[in-house]
Amino acid sequence: MHDFCFTIPYGLAVIIGGVVGYLRKGSTVSLAGGLGTGLMLLLAGQLSLKAFEKRRNSYFAIFLQTVCSSALTWVMGQRYLTTSKIMPAGIVTVISAMMTLFYLYKIAKGGNHIGPKKE
Repeated sequence: MHDFCFTIPYGLAVIIGGVVGYLRKGSTVSLAGGLGTGLMLLLAGQLSLKAFEKRRNSYFAIFLQTVCSSALTWVMGQRYLTTSKIMPAGIVTVISAMMTLFYLYKIAKGGNHIGPKKE
């Protein structure tokens, strides 16, 4: 599976989560964090998709995806440890940790698999 197939929905979910956090609790930190991280994930997903369409890998995109998901894992993991709330901190921590592992796997495998050129 290609990284952008997961990154674009993940980025959208992070943005939606930030907006919901702002609307429900008035948290500008949730809004800024969700929008900032989500937009960076969408940018990285788009870069990876465009590179894949050109039959290349975007190592910058995979690096950016890994940094964003690692940061979310750390921040939301710390929040979960202090609040013990499953929603949203625990859920975001687990999903972000899984995404981080996926991105590290992609890095170890050398990026997205690009098959032979069709003629």
